Amino acid sequence: MSAKTKQTVGFFLELRKRLQTGLLIVGKDVAGDPPEVRVTAGDSSLLILSPRASVRFEVPAGVSYEPESSIQTAGGEEIHFRLRINIDQHLDEEASVDVIERLRVKESYCFYCQGCQTRILEDRVFKRVLPLPNGNWNAIVDDWCCHPDPFANNKKLLPRPEDCLLGDTFILLARDSGCEETLTQEQGPVGTEGSQDPKKPCHRLMLISCKSCSSVLGEAIASETLKLYITEVVVESSVGDYIPDMSLLRSRFLEQTIAARLLALSSTLSSFRFTIQTPDENAFLLLWLLNSDSITASIPERQAVGDDDDEPVTPGQQLWPDIRSCTAARAQKVLYIVCSDEDLMQSQREILTSWEVSAIGHPLVLPVKACEELKQLMDDSNSSLPTSLRCMNEYQVAYLKL
Repeated sequence: MSAKTKQTVGFFLELRKRLQTGLLIVGKDVAGDPPEVRVTAGDSSLLILSPRASVRFEVPAGVSYEPESSIQTAGGEEIHFRLRINIDQHLDEEASVDVIERLRVKESYCFYCQGCQTRILEDRVFKRVLPLPNGNWNAIVDDWCCHPDPFANNKKLLPRPEDCLLGDTFILLARDSGCEETLTQEQGPVGTEGSQDPKKPCHRLMLISCKSCSSVLGEAIASETLKLYITEVVVESSVGDYIPDMSLLRSRFLEQTIAARLLALSSTLSSFRFTIQTPDENAFLLLWLLNSDSITASIPERQAVGDDDDEPVTPGQQLWPDIRSCTAARAQKVLYIVCSDEDLMQSQREILTSWEVSAIGHPLVLPVKACEELKQLMDDSNSSLPTSLRCMNEYQVAYLKL
């Protein structure tokens, strides 16, 4: 595997809404030896007290802790606490930020470049908002047609003026005169370097970029059609005053967007395995959505302990360090394999082959840069987890916050 900087976890908390359980992992250096850790319930919080560090996990309203926990040591450097949790099944949850499901007819929208927040499309009102066939429908048309491909000689599915066609990860729109003021178009490179399939024809994409910051937003798939990826644009209602959030980090926007899309697709398609592909249809990541009902929070040991807590506390002294706070957030637990990793084990390469041969991963196409950013996001999440949670069989583990 590629080298990653691993963090030593001080505290890690995962609550499962469906299972009504919680897992608390405390680093052994923080917990003490023998463990001196107390877990108490506060007002919408869990208070974890230990000799070297203490933390308050702020949890959503409707979550309550039953003071009955069992402790078990999971090999060497971690102490695991199994918690009994009551979580209101009708707990209000913030709506996921999924632009594909929010678009409606007869409503006015503006499109912004996610990188610089420049408005690229003004006041678009759609008479039709229609979903495109999902994933690789054209590749399997022979399996559900009893006669020759009826679509072979037809033109691509393109939007008319005032249409909005929705793919899994992109939006198709008709150009208007305002596009010349905000967007540029240029020919991209041939395929993805080092990953061309000789069986696939090489072609150059016509890339659409923001004129203000030169960020690639999508592609021109026809002279009058824009293909904009949801990872590169922000779509907001024209009603009211939209104030761009310049403080929102690119990584956080990407994480929310992908997590919301996985949640929506897993619900509508009952599909939990996804193949992240580049525009030239090369597999980049395999994602397996394991569960989407988690509430997680973590604090690295270096942040939990700090520089002031080097002095050991005498057992029974009843003196606890300053309490640090951390807010727990909804998250998805995802298993993943990086297809481009040259150091893959043989068992992982067999998994890649089985996914490809069986076509069991629902394809999701993203720009090459977004694929690379998503990989980095997954690796960063993986490196911040407790050692015992970083791998599951041949897969690596990550959490995507909603």
